[in-house]
Amino acid sequence: MLPRLFSGLSVYTERRVWPLGLLGFSSGLPLLLTGGTLSAWLKESGLTLQSIGLFAWVGMLYTLKVLWSPAVDQLPLPYLSQRLGQRRAWMAVSQLGLMAALVAMALGDPRQSLLGTALCAVVVAFFSATQDVAIDAFRVERAGEAGQGEAAAIAIFGYRIGMLASSAGVLYMAEFLSWRTAYLAMAALMTVGLATTLGCAEPVRPTHLSDDRANLTPLQVWQARLSRAVVQPFRDFSKHRGWVAILLFAATFKLGDALAAIMTNPFLLELGFTKPEIANTTKLFGLIATLGGAAIGGALVAKAGVVRGLWIGGVLQAASLVVFALQALIGHHVWALAGTIGFEYAASAIGTAAFTAYLASLCSARYTATQYALLTSLAALARSSLASGAGVMAKSMGWFPFFLATAVAALPALGLLWYLQKQRVATPALEAAA
Repeated sequence: MLPRLFSGLSVYTERRVWPLGLLGFSSGLPLLLTGGTLSAWLKESGLTLQSIGLFAWVGMLYTLKVLWSPAVDQLPLPYLSQRLGQRRAWMAVSQLGLMAALVAMALGDPRQSLLGTALCAVVVAFFSATQDVAIDAFRVERAGEAGQGEAAAIAIFGYRIGMLASSAGVLYMAEFLSWRTAYLAMAALMTVGLATTLGCAEPVRPTHLSDDRANLTPLQVWQARLSRAVVQPFRDFSKHRGWVAILLFAATFKLGDALAAIMTNPFLLELGFTKPEIANTTKLFGLIATLGGAAIGGALVAKAGVVRGLWIGGVLQAASLVVFALQALIGHHVWALAGTIGFEYAASAIGTAAFTAYLASLCSARYTATQYALLTSLAALARSSLASGAGVMAKSMGWFPFFLATAVAALPALGLLWYLQKQRVATPALEAAA
């Protein structure tokens, strides 16, 4: 297994693959700036755990992105789509919007204007979700049918490094400089994604028959475009046998992680860890575990198939949350925290690599952005709506029972995966495994 894994690493240096890591960085950078990192800023500003938990509703925009994903899929942007292509035009606009919104957020202060901070967080989340729609479609189309495992793995590499910058990097700068400086630095780092977008070629996409023919009235042209952008992608997806179970699986596979994520930084701060300790043990050490986990996850998808990757990743994700519960009993112990975070990051990376490849396999090449956004929106729905009550759960239950509850929340997805296998539902990969 290991020789095959190392021999396969050369694929990540290929021109078609490595830019996906840089775009993964651009996707991962904004997420925690309105999530876990922002929760640390809010806690230092004097907000209660219940109020911090309510900020998880900002993540609802990652769920609602499916509403405007048809526009990203089909609506050309004036001038930019002609010059850059449909995917790159939307990527560039969302990246510029993110830079502006992060600057505005940095110039604010939650202690003086909590509403202003909340509004900035909403704008950041909107542009971040839009960027995700465009980058996900770009990655799926660029990788092709045979390369989804490698594309998912290198995207996770970049994504986790982006999260490292927006978590450990921000915590370091906030400790020794200021929160304002840290968020301004994150706005500057968005140029990595913008430069990659401008430097890449647009992926080749299937062409639609023109609906602008002379024999169509303007109303008929509008109806044809609306059908192509909104109706046809969902009708096409509903052709999957067992599509309802597939959607439920997509919504619940990361549910346990989502509940735990929003409370991780407040949990660690309450245990007495300093921001540099959190940065060193939970982020820098966690990055090493993530890279290893993503490599293993990519190898599992390529060599053993999507299903085994989903099973192994799902079980490990649930186990990692039990380890977090044990950390609550251990308390302030840096080396124990390093082991806890290392396990959690590796498990999450393995699961994410298989999950990403699975979602990509469900998408039609004609409707990549809309269908992929539908699937990831359901995952975000669980993350934002249910995670909004995580603060209340943690306050009422205590940390040890809370993390055990998050582990239990990870189990329904495994039951759905068993059902999909047993019923020979969905993709050829699942049917072959069954």
